[in-house]
Amino acid sequence: MKRGMLVGLALAVVVATAAVFVVRTRGSDEPVIPLLIDETISAGIDHAYDGEYPFFVGGGVATFDCNDDLKPDLYFAGGVNPASLYVNESPVGGALRFYEKTSAVTDLNLVTGAYPLDIDNDTKIDLAVLRRGANVLLRGLGDCEFEDATQSLGIDGGNDWTVSFAATWEGNASQPTLVFGSYLVPDTFDCAPNRFMRPTTGGYGTIVDLPAHCTLSLLFSDWSRSGSVDLRVSNDRNYDREAREQLWRTQAGTPPVEYTSADGWRDLTIWGMGIASYDLTGDGKPEVYLTSQADNKLQTLEDGVSSPSYRDIALARGVTATRPYTGGDILPSTAWHPEFDDVNNDGLIDLFVAKGNVEGQIDYAAFDPNNLLLGLADGTFVERGAEAGIANDARSRGAALVDLNLDGMLDLIVVNRRVQVEVRRNVGSGTASSPTVTGNWLALRVRQPAPNTQAVGAWVEVRFDGRVVSREITVGGGHASGDNGFIHVGLGKATQAEVRVTYPGQPAGLWQPVEAGAFYDVSRSAGAPIRLQPRG
Repeated sequence: MKRGMLVGLALAVVVATAAVFVVRTRGSDEPVIPLLIDETISAGIDHAYDGEYPFFVGGGVATFDCNDDLKPDLYFAGGVNPASLYVNESPVGGALRFYEKTSAVTDLNLVTGAYPLDIDNDTKIDLAVLRRGANVLLRGLGDCEFEDATQSLGIDGGNDWTVSFAATWEGNASQPTLVFGSYLVPDTFDCAPNRFMRPTTGGYGTIVDLPAHCTLSLLFSDWSRSGSVDLRVSNDRNYDREAREQLWRTQAGTPPVEYTSADGWRDLTIWGMGIASYDLTGDGKPEVYLTSQADNKLQTLEDGVSSPSYRDIALARGVTATRPYTGGDILPSTAWHPEFDDVNNDGLIDLFVAKGNVEGQIDYAAFDPNNLLLGLADGTFVERGAEAGIANDARSRGAALVDLNLDGMLDLIVVNRRVQVEVRRNVGSGTASSPTVTGNWLALRVRQPAPNTQAVGAWVEVRFDGRVVSREITVGGGHASGDNGFIHVGLGKATQAEVRVTYPGQPAGLWQPVEAGAFYDVSRSAGAPIRLQPRG
């Protein structure tokens, strides 16, 4: 990933010039800035992602509820250290508290990341564990217990350097289609093919190798809202200068086919590290944020097209994030995990980006703090990471925004290279002893009967204050980090909202009323959303 100094400086100059268009002064449009306080040690968490060259990339966290108490539990990749499962005991609305649940099954070595999903349709969350070496599928047994089900599920774990993963349900399949994204063939500088697996009788016997270019992120998405889900692939061009971003057509029953310029796809070459998607424009189709080194992109479809013809709007929206925003370092940034969510509950989506030098690269910023880009009413974003308290010198990798203590405010988990992970409690506009929720909110857990109990591929719409926000339920994206849990929606001043779900292969459901400040179970078989009451 090392780049030329002249290229880096040239990009820094471009960014410095471009920044004139997005700089703002404080005024009436200034967003409420949430305070994210570090409670890692007091919460009982002691973990670091470490290792030499094979672990320069990766370093993810999976968030999911493994004991049915509604609170997100955490599974951290460790690299040369054992992976760790931490069970959430945080009191509702209180300081964060976890305990480590050790087990030979989960405390695996050489883990780069993990993604939660219900692969066997028993409603207990399983884990796809990514490794340098054989990948592992852990079946959830309840009460945060797991068993290694790789062999019984008929999955070939391979022996590659895997950092990315994605899954979706195709057609009437009883189990998901899985893709393991490979970086390098171990002990070489050759990019390894990605492994595309469809379920067959007795397991996943058929594997299609997708030619890739050192993949660091994967995402299945219905990018066109046509009901057809395709696979986006983000590749690091460090070891393959011809590497490019990819989109694969994945229609059930046929081999994957890569989109080309004949289909409207426009080639894009970056040092791709992470993918995040969200409908920023309100047209029902997701925009895509791609992290890189000094070249982050925000892609939107051209108006009126049905083909995957994307253009970049990162500069116009103020999310280029190509160099550090504080600390004085003018060298380019290195960006990893991106995530869209409403951190201050004002009803406007925000963007978190994990940053960090690969490993002492002199052409890139050494002090490269994580970004917290807060959304504004005009659709642009403004950087407030320093004010939120997250501007430290750690070399970050994977991350997650999730409500750990069920108080309606999204907390932040960050995996750092070689040093302690960060677990930060969102206290809103208040303090640690007196947190203050900055706006109204809604949390939705969407489910349906088997197969695909977590409704992966569904679209969730929330209508409030005369507008509609849309979220797609996916497994994949980010950087080596996955989340399974509540969909969080900031409502601003709205006290009520309506919810509608379009389940995979189904027409849009009915609008259902819900109250702000509550957790709901939304099920295809239950009709009206059911309000949930957190315990503890």
